[in-house]
Amino acid sequence: MKQASRGKRIAVKTKRAPAPGGHYSQAISSGGHVYVSGSGPFDPRTHKLVGNNIEAQTGQTLKNIQAILETAGASLADVVKVTVYLRNMGDFDAMDKTYKRFFSKDPPARTTVEVGLYGSERLLAVDAEAVKR
Repeated sequence: MKQASRGKRIAVKTKRAPAPGGHYSQAISSGGHVYVSGSGPFDPRTHKLVGNNIEAQTGQTLKNIQAILETAGASLADVVKVTVYLRNMGDFDAMDKTYKRFFSKDPPARTTVEVGLYGSERLLAVDAEAVKR
């Protein structure tokens, strides 16, 4: 992928994360920022749901986001804002425990909301915004 210069808008595409399930990009890189679309707990090769608990699904989702960011020339350390969409707010503590492994130092700003999610066994989705250093 080419580096985005000021004002240029580049779609980020990687096979290391699941392809979008609709008409949108995995991420857009523009002006040193990377906007990662809502990502879920799916295996990038099989596109099947990974895990049947919030810990496993959180881990897979954040690995997918990490792969997208790396393709865009960024990393989890560059993330400034995350939104976590939980099917059940009762999963917050378990999600947060796994999340801390990915964002252990100076975690980004975060909003967590309870929502309805597509698919009966999907427990969360996550989007992120990063600023490349």
